[in-house]
Amino acid sequence: MCVKAPLAKSVSRLFAASPLRHPRFRLFYFGSLGTALGYTMQTTVAAWVMATLTTSEFMVALVQTASTAPALLFGLVAGALADIVDRRRLIFATQWLLLASTAILGAATLAGLVGPALLLALTFVVGAGLSLYLPAQAASIHDLVSRAELPRAVALGAVAFNVARAVGPALAGGIAAWVGSGSALFASSLCFVVMIVAVYRMKKRERGLPGVPETVFMGVQSGLRFARHSLQMRSLLIRNISFSLCASAFWALLPVIARDQLQLGAGGFGLLSAGFGTGAIVGALAIPGQLLRRSLNVVVTWASILWIGAIALLAATDVVALAIMAACGSGAAWVSVLAGLSAGIQTSAPAWVRARAVSVNLVVMQASLALGSALWGATASAAGTRLALAGSAATMLLLLAISHRARVAMGQEADVTPGAQLPELIIAVEPEPDDGPVLIQIEYRIDLANREEFLRAIHDVEPVRRRNGANSWRVFRDLGEDGLFVERFIIASWAEYVRTRARATIADRTLQARIERSQRTGVPVRVSRLIGIDRARDVLGD
Repeated sequence: MCVKAPLAKSVSRLFAASPLRHPRFRLFYFGSLGTALGYTMQTTVAAWVMATLTTSEFMVALVQTASTAPALLFGLVAGALADIVDRRRLIFATQWLLLASTAILGAATLAGLVGPALLLALTFVVGAGLSLYLPAQAASIHDLVSRAELPRAVALGAVAFNVARAVGPALAGGIAAWVGSGSALFASSLCFVVMIVAVYRMKKRERGLPGVPETVFMGVQSGLRFARHSLQMRSLLIRNISFSLCASAFWALLPVIARDQLQLGAGGFGLLSAGFGTGAIVGALAIPGQLLRRSLNVVVTWASILWIGAIALLAATDVVALAIMAACGSGAAWVSVLAGLSAGIQTSAPAWVRARAVSVNLVVMQASLALGSALWGATASAAGTRLALAGSAATMLLLLAISHRARVAMGQEADVTPGAQLPELIIAVEPEPDDGPVLIQIEYRIDLANREEFLRAIHDVEPVRRRNGANSWRVFRDLGEDGLFVERFIIASWAEYVRTRARATIADRTLQARIERSQRTGVPVRVSRLIGIDRARDVLGD
């Protein structure tokens, strides 16, 4: 059995000392559950409506494509928007978009006006609304709970999603069978009202970084730059890719497993889906306690091993009970890995880039799932379902061995807490925000006894400079003066430099202090700020 006696204890612990005791988070949580329920109901009914409009399997499959493609198209933009604009307003707008598009589809269905093109278009709009909503929703959790409660809050989100995935299709199918597909779509649109109410109870977000706000394009660029140069986030994304690429085999092949391998038809599909959902809920309930007792790296590694074992069992068995147990184990592993990595992302990214970090993680997961589904589907067509499942398990084992150095961990408080405010800049002329590029030159004079420690520390600062805004970075040694080292990095514009100064965290300031401890006693560190003359000519009056 997948659900054991300790589950009751896990449930009581999770809810007794959980973020749900906070009224604002509780309302926000049920709003998130409502949104997930409305979305799963809409996609279920839309697929059924398409099946009644056409006999083409391709057109029916396009409903799923229209629903999920926006995540890849708009995911990064959604993250940038959620970091730049007021998240409350963004969530509010997306919920109205979801409600309106679903209700319009329901009205068109009731009136007999819906066709394949309109159905796909409105389903795409629903998918776009959800894609714009998810990064803002995930980043908002951090504003509603304490840092210590974040893993529990993320786990509760996993519970809500899996409950919605289990209940939504069944509820939508029941309403459609009772009063028709149009009414089922209207019912799904009402689910979005809860989140609309919830956003009114959210606290207004604090003002962002000083200076001119980023544009969406610049926001996407800085989000990708952070993901590339944050060592912790890079490790989290590597583990996400290696897991999602292989784990996609379960969902890609589940209908074929039920129909051909187990000879159960649609009923078998429901049983395996229910087993997966049950395991997912158990995993979500267990993960907060696991993260309290063990490191994130240990939890993710052992959950990946659980997935490998479960999929290997599913590939080998014809026994329905064993297949359901395998699906249950897969669900527990799925949530443990992805919820754990999500908690790692949210605790590792500073507030200025948190939604963008979430969106990069979501886009990477969606792309890996899409690529993996095609890969394992093609493998199953060529070699059979069993070999495809076994191949996915073997590939995950190989990737787990290869990526063992990409150790993941929950972020530390110093990694995300802004450092002490720097003093005002003393400059002769204030550049325009778009002037640039800006060259920052820092001169260090280091005695021979301190050079080894200095060189170690100065190279540790490179990813910090780059993720906070530098386009290029290099340290030089002066050939004319022994002990003189010059650090240089370039930032695209003056506005970006002002933002970069405010992005430094306590950990960044600590590293800078470590570098400056090697400085020759009594000699100050010299910082020069130079601006590109071609862009600054008007400011300087040349």
